[in-house]
Amino acid sequence: MSMEKPPLASGLARTRSEQLYETVAAAIKSPHGSMDANGVPATAPASIGGGGGGTLSRKSSRRLMMGASPGRSGGAGTHIRKSRSAQLKFELEEVSSGAALSRASSASLGLSFSFTGFAMPPEEISDSKPFSDDEMIPEDIEAGKKKPKFQAEPTLPIFLKFKEITYKVAIKKMTSKSGEKEILSGISGSVDPGEVLALMGPSGSGKTSLLSLLGGRISRSSTGGSVTYNDKPYSKYLKSKIGFVTQDDVLFPHLTVKETLTYAARLRLPKTLTREQKEQRAFEVIQELGLERCQDTMIGGAFVRGVSGGERKRVSIGNEIIINPSLLLLDEPTSGLDSTTALRTIQMLLDIAEAGKTVITTIHQPSSRLFHRFDKLILLGKGNLLYFGKSSEALVYFSSIGCSPLIAMNPAEFLLDLANGNTNDISVPSELEDRVQVGNSGRENQTGKPSPVAVHEYLVEAYETRVAEQAKKKLTDPVPLDEEAKAKDFRLKRQWGTSWWEQYCILFSRGLKERRHEYFSWLRVTQVLSTAVILGLLWWQSDIRTPRGLQDQAGLLFFIAVFWGFFPVFTAIFAFPQERAMLNKERAADMYRLSAYFLARTTSDLPLDFILPTLFLLVVYFMTGLRLSPYPFFLSMLTVFLCIIAAQGLGLAIGAILMDLKKATTLASVTVMTFMLAGGFFVKKVPVFISWIRYLSFNYHTYKLLLKVQYQDFAQSINGMRIDNGLTEVVALVVMIFGYRFLAYLSLRQMKITT
Repeated sequence: MSMEKPPLASGLARTRSEQLYETVAAAIKSPHGSMDANGVPATAPASIGGGGGGTLSRKSSRRLMMGASPGRSGGAGTHIRKSRSAQLKFELEEVSSGAALSRASSASLGLSFSFTGFAMPPEEISDSKPFSDDEMIPEDIEAGKKKPKFQAEPTLPIFLKFKEITYKVAIKKMTSKSGEKEILSGISGSVDPGEVLALMGPSGSGKTSLLSLLGGRISRSSTGGSVTYNDKPYSKYLKSKIGFVTQDDVLFPHLTVKETLTYAARLRLPKTLTREQKEQRAFEVIQELGLERCQDTMIGGAFVRGVSGGERKRVSIGNEIIINPSLLLLDEPTSGLDSTTALRTIQMLLDIAEAGKTVITTIHQPSSRLFHRFDKLILLGKGNLLYFGKSSEALVYFSSIGCSPLIAMNPAEFLLDLANGNTNDISVPSELEDRVQVGNSGRENQTGKPSPVAVHEYLVEAYETRVAEQAKKKLTDPVPLDEEAKAKDFRLKRQWGTSWWEQYCILFSRGLKERRHEYFSWLRVTQVLSTAVILGLLWWQSDIRTPRGLQDQAGLLFFIAVFWGFFPVFTAIFAFPQERAMLNKERAADMYRLSAYFLARTTSDLPLDFILPTLFLLVVYFMTGLRLSPYPFFLSMLTVFLCIIAAQGLGLAIGAILMDLKKATTLASVTVMTFMLAGGFFVKKVPVFISWIRYLSFNYHTYKLLLKVQYQDFAQSINGMRIDNGLTEVVALVVMIFGYRFLAYLSLRQMKITT
């Protein structure tokens, strides 16, 4: 009987029956047809291919012969799969009757079902993954080439446990009194160093809330249950050990990738490191994340072109891993990314976990390749726990309670359908069908299938009765660390990465680099210079020797006071509302003191604020024929600078108090208009009961100072406004400069840190 078989085309995937046929042929053609102790042909070739030189895939070769079973780190330990070898021996014995071919086809079909969500024995799940764990992405499309795995310094491992977590938020109702909405209800679980825990569930199921709670970003006053880190409660010192990557990439758009990570390293790394060592750590993170190609590219934003979405996400992750955290939490790090970039991102998280870190991530709907790479899985539905355990055993569990897919589908898609209560193309257990039939009609939808509410109740009850108690018992097991090690890194004392002065210098430099693009935009420069030219043309070489000319020039000075009071207010209003997300993120991570940030934020604008007013006055002053001598010119410029800084303080205070651009703009418009009307130009005699407003108006004090500088030797009063020594006006402006800013600082102190 001839055992010849025509060669397969090169590169085509072969069925399992063809692979088995060639293995048997090789065994029969061997001189003695010898078998090893496990039933595998002793002369089985290492590479069995078709005529085109194709080789067996890694998965097929692992099924047919003794092979390694590497972990994620690519370990070299090998073992023999006895059950597979025994099955192969049985197939060899039955090959003459043709039974092997049918069994091979059945096994191939079973493999397909296991990939798409059908239950398989646990020992087979490792073989049913789309590709083995040691297979890496051959090429990173964005980074250019595959990068080495993370080499981070060892840190104290964190064993995170959470038991019976509940979370409620207050809601305002239009028709009745305010109430509370339950976001999380009795969530329990744990994750150890070296593991990646995935939080899955539909939108609104509580994934982000649970992640924020585990990261200490939610006040404990509104939560219940317990969260422990190495069997210790949360403390503020843990902020330096926890990295938290938000769903939205909160980054400064005008900074480059290198600048962003360098500033983060200088602020967050401990004082024991020098500046050069911190900058070196930032460069190492750039290399680890594969960002060398774009390190000098701006981050970009809505109106600024910058790096790609995947690179921006990696920069956000780099901002957190730069401190070498023991616990890393990420909120949907793959949202908005293509499948290849998403897989590259998740593989990076796996590499981080291998370095001894504890990683928790929320994920919306991963591909089947991503799903099989997670170590543990929590499935949430409407704030309830539907599953907690190994991700490889999730399909086995749901199959055990009677829920299995009827068609080929992504396991994550199957789980999300269940969490949503959608049973289309999913088998429903008879217990649930019986419960729906004896219940009311509202528990069954129009298609005859159980309603989403009924499915949700069944899944919650099934987990509580079958798995929950056993999982909670494991949470009582002590952490494998001695008490000295537990207490060593959980000191209550907060530690800053740098001194107050260094924080101020770093934030000052960062603010100067970030806002220089905004200040010197062509739109702003054109606005200021065009206004200056128009004023120069309207008041061209005005003559103050006549009463009419004097009146005209006084109007010019009042307009200068109004323009440089109005312009800075509406620029400064946007400062804190626009940076609120960044301020929340960095304060939650204890990157710097609020006082250092506030002072750096308010003073980094000053060098930029002096340039445009200087250009403005150079154009207006000489075109309009004001006093041409150095003393009046520099005093006029100093007066305008005082007005600008005082007006900025008002804008900062309004923005910090309201933190809403629409409300702040409305309030600022009314305030500036009132100050302008009370400035002494439009109304000469203000009623006594409202005359106090003018003393709060920086327009009024600036106008009086400009009149004094220009006409102190020419007239005693102008337009009924008496010209005095000007000391009162200077003191009033200085008080406004510090008073408004102090009010803004107090408002920021009262601002709650939100996630």
